[in-house]
Amino acid sequence: MTDRAENSLLILPGLLLLVLAFFVPIAQMLMLSVSGENGLTLAHFTRFLSDPYYLNVLWRTVRLSAIITLICALIGFPMAYIMAHVSPRLRLWLVIMVILPLMTSVVVRTFGWMVLLSRSGLVPEVLRDLGLVGRNFSLMQTETAIVIGMVQVLLPFMTLSILGVITRIDSRLEEAARTMGCSFLQTLRTVVLPLSVPGIVAGSLLVFTLSASSFVTPNLLGGARIQVLAASIYRSVTQTLDWPFAAAQAVILFLGIIVLLMPYARLSGRSNG
Repeated sequence: MTDRAENSLLILPGLLLLVLAFFVPIAQMLMLSVSGENGLTLAHFTRFLSDPYYLNVLWRTVRLSAIITLICALIGFPMAYIMAHVSPRLRLWLVIMVILPLMTSVVVRTFGWMVLLSRSGLVPEVLRDLGLVGRNFSLMQTETAIVIGMVQVLLPFMTLSILGVITRIDSRLEEAARTMGCSFLQTLRTVVLPLSVPGIVAGSLLVFTLSASSFVTPNLLGGARIQVLAASIYRSVTQTLDWPFAAAQAVILFLGIIVLLMPYARLSGRSNG
């Protein structure tokens, strides 16, 4: 048996699992999204794209995902830089602290934020004591609550993505920049940040896609008043029982994520080619 045949046999189980677990459900979702009483139809997509309510839900999903991604990048880059420049022992403990929240259910963490952000929670109480907000102030069922909760959930993905790139940057490059007269901030801006772009891009794609498709945290912190696309899909399936329309919304979300991933795939192909 040739090496090529052996390699084909080795990857066959993985390909079969990928087809059964990914491509078959995606194909069924695509067929359901265009199914109608009289055969194939695009009425579900037309309904979504012509309804201002659903367009607003789509825009809110994209906008919140972009804000969450930006905040995660602004926090994750300094964290990753610090973790990359401390001693290996301290770095290990910092990585454990970053990963530790991932070992707790996202539902449990979201309920914790519900307690902290409610009207009688710690955060509003502190703001009221400082005289910054009124007596009835509450962060629950607001976009701010969704952003806070999602940043806490997704920050480890951004931090670890950037950390993997920064640790491979030659420290002599920073030393050379400082020798040439650059300040610490100038060194970060001209040396570290450009070389960290692959990690920032990878982390941003990961955070954005997870945020755009997230259901539990936006639904619990935002409530029924602030709908995102994943919650709208869930409502179409469980309340109105409109499976084709839910499938159409899922396809729109899926295509949006694919469109986002395509430029990164091209950049990765050029850098590897």
